[in-house]
Amino acid sequence: MKLVFRAIGIFLVISQVLFAQGTSGTNAKYEYRSLVDMPTAGILEKGFVGITLDNMPNGVVVSKMEVGVFDNLSFGISYGASNLIGKGEPDWYKLPGINVRLRIINETEATPAITFGFDSQGKGRYEDSEHERFEIKSPGFFAAAAKNFEFLGYLSVHGVVNYSLERDDNDKDLNMQIGVEKTVGGKFSVVAEWNFAINDNGSYSFGDGAGFINMGARWSVGEGFTVGLDFRDMLNNKKNIEPSRADRSLFVEYVKAIF
Repeated sequence: MKLVFRAIGIFLVISQVLFAQGTSGTNAKYEYRSLVDMPTAGILEKGFVGITLDNMPNGVVVSKMEVGVFDNLSFGISYGASNLIGKGEPDWYKLPGINVRLRIINETEATPAITFGFDSQGKGRYEDSEHERFEIKSPGFFAAAAKNFEFLGYLSVHGVVNYSLERDDNDKDLNMQIGVEKTVGGKFSVVAEWNFAINDNGSYSFGDGAGFINMGARWSVGEGFTVGLDFRDMLNNKKNIEPSRADRSLFVEYVKAIF
């Protein structure tokens, strides 16, 4: 075990010396397309591909691949399963997720960036016994805005209005989310988001009315390579689903130019 930790430490040190930046820190080369679960106005540049991986409790693994197709337009596909890591048979998601983003306004000193999009990928376990929904609902159709400010590095403020197509729990409301990203030096960032969960607070929903507050840390460890640790549901807002307490998960992202 000591040998494993030493190898990991050597890799991280070498990556700091040899490689460049991912999406976190003041030297970030690429834009965030999400904070923890909340979509942002960020988009992949034309000719770049991004691969992300969420490793969550209950053996859940969700992977996503996005491609910058044209200027300010990206397309992505995702898929996952619960119990993928652990014992027994994996419980694969019913369908792959689709992600499309179109940025209609680029950020200026006076205006925020604004992006319209659609993302059908939820996260966590898929509950198909009664309501056919993800533990964490997919964003569905969304409009996202983001503005960056210089403050001891950079401070990014994000807002989202979204309408999920997961409505079999009889909660069909429009939803809102807000979030922030704060750089901590050249390679580190912390992120936080508050999903008001207006569309997940009914009698048959998984939310108990307070919304979901999620937080995370991001570290650019290599050329286009970012790792992170996320903490979901800091308010213990879950109901009708186990575990009901806050959970931890790992995040990995890799971005590379392909043409």
